[in-house]
Amino acid sequence: MRLLVTGATGLLGINLSLVAAGQGHQVTGLSHERRLVGIPFDLLRVDLADSEAATEVIEGAKPEAIIHCAALADLNAAQKAPGLAYQLNCEAAGALAKAASRWGIPFIHISTDAVFDGITGGYREEDPVNPVSIYAQTKQVGEEVVMSMHPDAIIARVVFFGWSISGKRSLSEFFTNNLQNGQMINGFTDAQFSPLYAEDLAGVLLEMLAVGLKGIYHVVSPENLSKYDFGVRIAERFGFDPDLIEPIRMQDLARGAPRSSNLALNPDKVQTALGHRLPTVSEGIERLFQRWLEKFPQKLQGFAA
Repeated sequence: MRLLVTGATGLLGINLSLVAAGQGHQVTGLSHERRLVGIPFDLLRVDLADSEAATEVIEGAKPEAIIHCAALADLNAAQKAPGLAYQLNCEAAGALAKAASRWGIPFIHISTDAVFDGITGGYREEDPVNPVSIYAQTKQVGEEVVMSMHPDAIIARVVFFGWSISGKRSLSEFFTNNLQNGQMINGFTDAQFSPLYAEDLAGVLLEMLAVGLKGIYHVVSPENLSKYDFGVRIAERFGFDPDLIEPIRMQDLARGAPRSSNLALNPDKVQTALGHRLPTVSEGIERLFQRWLEKFPQKLQGFAA
């Protein structure tokens, strides 16, 4: 399949592009600025804020499916620049979905667990959304715009961890970078989430595409835990000192953009549709560790050389 991946140099985008290329797909990635070397797929530089020019470039690649990973995902940056967040997270997504619908090809829009307010947790797809930050609000509006432009699209609400090109994009990298250097760090005991390992998430998204799903899905781990517990599990698997992680409450810190506390999502819908459960957090951490042993982080960072 000729697959186009936006945001192909980001944490999910690079892992997805590599997994897809490894499965034999012909991948074209889009990047705003970053250039990469030695990658097994094509990479084009495109400004998605210029939707007309971007659509022309994408049309030239003749994709048979699009997975839209690109977004302004930095919560504090989005809070400070709501206009840019709306442009990238809503308008660009809508323009791409409209083009995919016109071309008659599948479209997966990557959304976020943060569309919920985090008061109760255990959220299902039919539960009402109530985003609390500018980032989350623009992603929620982006969902609506995509579905209006491409009713057969997949909206994948996700949260993930893994290895990135910069080595600084993931919560798991935050923990490993600091713990291996013996640095004391905070771990939030009141922030619950259901993260998937990025390569596992990539495989699930490609599977969803292959079986022709459509609609909203929570593509997350069936297991949820606090970010403090997540850090402790990483420390224990990697052989670092878990006592370096200070258990604190996120609500006790002033951290810029507002954040939801309990973002545990329920993935039963996608597990039923695919006929199998999604990987647990512990299984993802094991894969993270094995890739670390294989020097996969250095390989990714080498692409930016």
